[in-house]
Amino acid sequence: MTKKQVCIIGAGSSGITAAKAMKEAGISFDCYEKGSDIGGNWRFNNDNGMSSAYRSLHINTNRMVMAYSDFPMPKEYPMFPHHTHIIKYFEDYANHFGVREHITFKTAVTNVSPNADGTYKITLDNGESHDYQYVLVANGHHWNPRYPSFKGEFTGEVLHAHHYKEDDQIKHKDVLIVGIGNSAVDIACEAARLHTGKVVISTRSGAYITPNWLGSTPFDNLANPLTAKLPLFLQRFLLSSALWLARGRQEDYGVPKPKRPLLSEHPTLSQDLLNMTGRGLIQFKPNIREFRGKTVVFEDGSELDFDIIIYATGYKVTFPFLKHILAFDVEESNEIRLYKKVIHPDFNNLFFLALVQPLGAIMPLAEVQAKWIAKVIKGECRLPNADEMKKSIEADKQKMAKRYKQSPRHTLQVDFFPYKESIEKEMKRR
Repeated sequence: MTKKQVCIIGAGSSGITAAKAMKEAGISFDCYEKGSDIGGNWRFNNDNGMSSAYRSLHINTNRMVMAYSDFPMPKEYPMFPHHTHIIKYFEDYANHFGVREHITFKTAVTNVSPNADGTYKITLDNGESHDYQYVLVANGHHWNPRYPSFKGEFTGEVLHAHHYKEDDQIKHKDVLIVGIGNSAVDIACEAARLHTGKVVISTRSGAYITPNWLGSTPFDNLANPLTAKLPLFLQRFLLSSALWLARGRQEDYGVPKPKRPLLSEHPTLSQDLLNMTGRGLIQFKPNIREFRGKTVVFEDGSELDFDIIIYATGYKVTFPFLKHILAFDVEESNEIRLYKKVIHPDFNNLFFLALVQPLGAIMPLAEVQAKWIAKVIKGECRLPNADEMKKSIEADKQKMAKRYKQSPRHTLQVDFFPYKESIEKEMKRR
């Protein structure tokens, strides 16, 4: 094999846009994908074993917001497309820009280790190894399930949302869903529509429920670069007003209101949850206190029996192939200290793509990250030194700590437009 400059790990939504950016910049690269096709998390029943998609999954940001900048989704797509539409879009993107031929499928990277000269030795699961000057990590962060721990033992069925695929898994069962993120409420609504058992959501702190629509306008179209520059209190006022117009007070439907202010928690998008809860098809309970067989005791002292518990409690950020580089435990805290969420200060030729949790879509951010990385590799922009990077990382951490509660979920949090502009600014650093 001819020696290439760059190794891209993963061919999901961030891996394919990285491949496009490298190709357009004239940078030689290989992309390795564990599965037999592109799409990562969005490929239902992906044979790489890492997809969290379920059969009914639709995107919760609209197609205009989610699309890459130079490849809009087809106008005939629904505003909130199904995962089959998204996979077709990714396939068309990869074919249109000619990146598929650069992807080696059914090949996993098992180890990345530094060489003495600053390059990296990449070991593959077929036993081969190759050296690269740069490594782009695009393996995703929604595939290694995180489970909470409670007193006692639940003797019914236990499932993580990652392993939920079909409604047959919950039909004719009393279902408890732990968590109130997007997957949690999707599964809860799907269970409620079956009318075959009770459906309860357990949540510690609640979430602000954001609808998909405000009138006939996609709700997320209200966000823009101008409003993102407003003071936080004014952003909260505008969002609160828009939510009032869209759905009134969520507690009037029976959905608990969070104790923290708006934009201090990651919002949950659902057009259906309030309606289902208002009809009594979904109930809410506080955090779990303990298990007694199939009986769940909640912190308010109430008790209910369930057949199945589905933990929609997030994921561990995991890099099994970086054990020789990341000497600390990332999985438990989900905290990896990267400059602009992309570059490790001690390894400035190791890049991470889409390792963010935005208020908005990930794909356009992965795209701009990839373009920045290409410029760094080409020497068209410079990086700060390691000390400057570490100061910036610490300042960003302190800023996020003031706004969000301490939680593994919020370690990757970014605001879409300010973050995108910060990366675009980095591209101009000379």
